[in-house]
Amino acid sequence: MTDSSSDISKEEALEKDIHIVPLTVNIDGKTYVDGVDIHPKPFLDMMDQAKELPKSSQPAPGQFAEIYEKLGKDGDEIISIHIAGNLSGTLSSAQQGAQIANAKVTVFDSQFIASALAIQVREAVRMREVGASVHDIIERLKEVRANTKMYIYLDTLTNLVKGGRIGKGKALLGSLLNIKPIAILEQGEYLPVAKVRSYSQVVKYMFKEYKKHITGKQVKSICISHAGEMENVGAPLKELIEQSGFCDIEVTVTSPIVSTHVGRGAIALVFFAE
Repeated sequence: MTDSSSDISKEEALEKDIHIVPLTVNIDGKTYVDGVDIHPKPFLDMMDQAKELPKSSQPAPGQFAEIYEKLGKDGDEIISIHIAGNLSGTLSSAQQGAQIANAKVTVFDSQFIASALAIQVREAVRMREVGASVHDIIERLKEVRANTKMYIYLDTLTNLVKGGRIGKGKALLGSLLNIKPIAILEQGEYLPVAKVRSYSQVVKYMFKEYKKHITGKQVKSICISHAGEMENVGAPLKELIEQSGFCDIEVTVTSPIVSTHVGRGAIALVFFAE
């Protein structure tokens, strides 16, 4: 089980028997259920037109408990893998739900979001299919988590300002200097790692980091997630990675939960290598 910030499609969830609990998004006073009555691409236009920055909310503990009891009614054990606890209250809600549910539930902090979370969910499914125990799956997820990297480029600082994450002065300075910030998501923390001045420098930096971290390793999965814009960074980055020898690159549009924080044009490079 996971949540809708994982960017896993309904089709994949159905095919692999993954249960997704949706987060909600409030846009100018109206609440939408992620993946049910609001979807990634239409959300970007709604976000642009909204008077205030859309706000996401996690499911209540009772909602988790209800799902856990339904899934565990025949004695099945449940692994619940979620968005980083430092980024959302979803993990805490899941933990509270597990405590009150009459079911065997193990809640796991992915320490990631979006496609980086999806990588862990898919690995758990793979191990479930070969009959691995809950203990073995959790230990494997720790390894996958430790060997996954997520680099994030923000095309605009507007959403960070509206969300109170940075001051208007810093955003204005960044805009005037045409600074393009790059960060990593590490152990659930958003950590700035570079500031560059052009799209080509963003691509160059991300590719350099990718090559550095995969040296001597086997690449298992790569995903480029974007908030509505692939042309300037995502497409040339994808082409470079393909030219270097890995062509099975997943491309996804970020969920509303992610887009409302990072803003239109953001790009995330996620890769798992060991």
